[in-house]
Amino acid sequence: MDLYVYSDESGVFDYKHYNYYAFGGVICLGQAGKDEWARRFLNAEQIIKKTKNIKGEAKAARIDPASKRSLFRSLNNCVKFGVIISQQKLLKRIFECKKDKQRYLDFAYRKAVRRALREMIEDGSIDAKAIRHIYFYVDEHTTATNGCYELHEGLEVDLMNGTYSHNYDRFFPPLFPSMKEVNLKFCNSDKVTLVRAADIVANRLYYEANNAPDIKTLLRNINDMKNMYASMTP
Repeated sequence: MDLYVYSDESGVFDYKHYNYYAFGGVICLGQAGKDEWARRFLNAEQIIKKTKNIKGEAKAARIDPASKRSLFRSLNNCVKFGVIISQQKLLKRIFECKKDKQRYLDFAYRKAVRRALREMIEDGSIDAKAIRHIYFYVDEHTTATNGCYELHEGLEVDLMNGTYSHNYDRFFPPLFPSMKEVNLKFCNSDKVTLVRAADIVANRLYYEANNAPDIKTLLRNINDMKNMYASMTP
């Protein structure tokens, strides 16, 4: 079986002006699953665009709260994942240069993906030994070519190759020992339906983070979402 992972981000990575930043996305099992969820989301999206007379993308930033909720509900039975970053708790030096910021964001994204996939293995949603390829589709942004390479390499290490601890006294095995390839593509959400679905998931996590009265409520709200594998960091 192949897995298809679509993701997007929500918020501004700037601790001086914002408290939270979020990644979110959907995970589809196999080609048939990918096609089915793309069809379902596109249908829900077209209904909203027609009803609200929306031209172009129905991105979360352009539609009203009721429409966002409707699109999110259309993904109820689809596997969703994400991570909410509490920016105030991060080391301030992370924000001092663009490269450090991108490295931390890549780390948080990889951690969210690995945790979601590990939990899916543990609850029996997927068989780790049956996975041959994982295709990642990420909303395009200003990441430099070497940054894209580093993210791809990190995902390969986490999921396919395994890694050693810093002093090489412990080996952390890969999640998918039989996997043949990790493929990463940055793409335009206007052309990839499920990247737009990922935008809705990321926006929902960002909204919950900014509106929950406390962390306990936030975590409960996340846990109440159907088929959601999400967490907070740090």
